[in-house]
Amino acid sequence: MPAQPDLPLRPMTLGELLDAAISLLRARAVPLIGVAAVLALLEQVLLAPVRVAAHLTPPFYLPANGHFVLWWGATTLGSAIEAFILVLLGALAAAAAGPALIDRPVRHRELWSRTRPLATVCTAVLLGVACAAGFFAGAVLWLIFFGLFGLATSVLVIDRSGNPFTALGRSARLAARGGLRGFWVLSAAYVTWFAIRFMLGSGWVPIQSLFSDPDPDWLVWVTPAAWAMVNTVAYSALACVAAVVSLEARIRSEGLDIAIGRARARGEDDAAPLVYTR
Repeated sequence: MPAQPDLPLRPMTLGELLDAAISLLRARAVPLIGVAAVLALLEQVLLAPVRVAAHLTPPFYLPANGHFVLWWGATTLGSAIEAFILVLLGALAAAAAGPALIDRPVRHRELWSRTRPLATVCTAVLLGVACAAGFFAGAVLWLIFFGLFGLATSVLVIDRSGNPFTALGRSARLAARGGLRGFWVLSAAYVTWFAIRFMLGSGWVPIQSLFSDPDPDWLVWVTPAAWAMVNTVAYSALACVAAVVSLEARIRSEGLDIAIGRARARGEDDAAPLVYTR
């Protein structure tokens, strides 16, 4: 039986919230990292021919002269795939976060049965398309869409929202509560991980070039491999942040902790209050 992560049944400070997300990731590293690795690798495989067609070269994949439109299109596609992956992983993280909050042991293999694959994939497609349109219109809109709708699969899996559209709406409401607290936490987590990803994915190349060939042939495959590895961890961590933010927002604004305490005092199923019924 995997170790249970520590998800406090009370409102958390920002630091406690992020610690809880990392605790969830550590406890569920096997399924989360495993799935994220496959998805991150597929992402790089899908983007490889697009980068070639757009004349993008490693390590930074900047636009070539006269090919800005192709670069913007390729980057837009990458942003859509990224949103799609984050939503998929969010469902798995949410399947682990719900039981963790009420201290109910669940084996790794049992997490799959707790997700809602069809609804999750539909939500991932919707948000992927929305994020692609947002990025194409202006990159900052991608971050706004993710900050508002990044809780959608947590809502699907934990709250048992009826369909992807209601899940997206409830995600926006949860993220907007408390002065957009959930939105800012998700956005800050994404920006922080993006900086880490950039440094480990491409930022090391200028340092390497000081000691060897500044444009070695192996950059063509090493750079995508580096991005795949760092994205594996980053995507898993962001999925856990979304799951914890969703639960903490309900504790803070809906009294989820009180409802669970009352269910326990009455001898009722303490998992029942996790389902949002209003």
